[in-house]
Amino acid sequence: MAAEPQDVSLWWGLPFGFLLASIALLPLLAARWWERYYMWLAGGLGAVVLAYYAFGLRDFPTISGTAHEYLSFIALVGSLFIVSGGIAIRTRGQATPIQNVMALGVGALLANLFGTAGASMLLIRPFLRMNQYRLTTYHVIFFIFIISNVGGCLTPIGDPPLFLGYLEGIPFLWVAAHLWKIWGFGVGYLLILFFLIDRRNFRRAATEIRRIETPLKGVRFEGSMNFVFVAIILAAVFIEHPAFLREALMTGAAAGSYFWTRKNCGDVYRTNEFSFHPLREVAMLFAGIFATMMPVLAWLELHARQIGLETPGSFYWASGFLSSVLDNAPTYLNFLTASIGLLVDPAHVHQVQNWVAAGQGAPVRDFPAAVQNTITALQAYHPDMVRAHAVPLVDVQICYLLGNLQLNRYIMAVSVGAVFFGAATYIGNAPNFMVKSIAAHHKIHMTSFFGYVLKYSVPILGPLFVMVWWLFFRG
Repeated sequence: MAAEPQDVSLWWGLPFGFLLASIALLPLLAARWWERYYMWLAGGLGAVVLAYYAFGLRDFPTISGTAHEYLSFIALVGSLFIVSGGIAIRTRGQATPIQNVMALGVGALLANLFGTAGASMLLIRPFLRMNQYRLTTYHVIFFIFIISNVGGCLTPIGDPPLFLGYLEGIPFLWVAAHLWKIWGFGVGYLLILFFLIDRRNFRRAATEIRRIETPLKGVRFEGSMNFVFVAIILAAVFIEHPAFLREALMTGAAAGSYFWTRKNCGDVYRTNEFSFHPLREVAMLFAGIFATMMPVLAWLELHARQIGLETPGSFYWASGFLSSVLDNAPTYLNFLTASIGLLVDPAHVHQVQNWVAAGQGAPVRDFPAAVQNTITALQAYHPDMVRAHAVPLVDVQICYLLGNLQLNRYIMAVSVGAVFFGAATYIGNAPNFMVKSIAAHHKIHMTSFFGYVLKYSVPILGPLFVMVWWLFFRG
């Protein structure tokens, strides 16, 4: 979405589909082969599409724009992952059901500061230690539901799909302002259900275990200096100019955190079993995803009406379902692009662009209502660009959706669908598998891929998905 899309054959979407299918299936069917060759697979498929865009279409603006978005994306995800790995939370005592609920609730909030991946890595081991005498699979399942997914729906930092939306021009605070009710409903539903299950488990526990399960006596942080680096990363998110300063600050904060932690409290990394392997895998796979996604995004923007999506509800279910079986970040971006192709009037966009280029000469009241609303949104969210007479096409398109209130629900539907449904399978969101692996390392029996879906996702998340649709996106 970095430049005016070219009409590319949908056949060029095959590398993207093949890569996502490989990510979903090969770790389960051929884990050893995948571990050795996933970098070559992602890199090779991405190189094919890049070569087509460079030598076939000679579309260098799209390549450079996509590369910048990838660097911004991986800089945020990687820096938060590294910094959170330098913070250890040590607890004394064991947790009762109400304290578990409080821990998960705090985790849902922290997911919006550290990202779902960072918060998951920061909190999973303390959460397991808090419940070590009566750990069951559902403790881990609800951790994945709440902290690794649904909790990260309040800010663009919270979940990768929302950060991609921020990079496309959706304002940072717009997300919380429009999604907080849905976030509160989703997190509240899961916390109440968890409390009822955990209380029953606690009451059924042996008397000796219930005696041991005393209230937590304290929480201690190690590596607290890393909160300063977190603050630097969060501040950098809001920097747009000059180019690459945001990414440089994030990378610098991550490097500073890593070397400071190694020098001053290296045992934190041992406690957290910190490794660069998950980050390396995410970086390589998303490099391939961003590259192979270019023709798919271009096709969706030009042919969105052929898909048959018309209502916010249909966008919610479609983006959600695909987010559960594919990675939710590229799914979000694809459906955001589809909404632009379906809803944004190119003639109105050209009127806005001409108004900006002319130095805002014509009175706004002379334009159609949709154009007026788009201009108002541009002036509110991108005043510097408007004054500079240079607003990128994608920002005009996004402001068209933001400024015309009846279209807001489409962005909300895609956002909630991508984030919430990412919890439905182990492969829906990157932290899911990471948490599963850590839990298995602690000798917790984790159900299979289909067991997760049938035993937990369908009966627990299914009603939540239906209620969210009924309350917020029906009609």
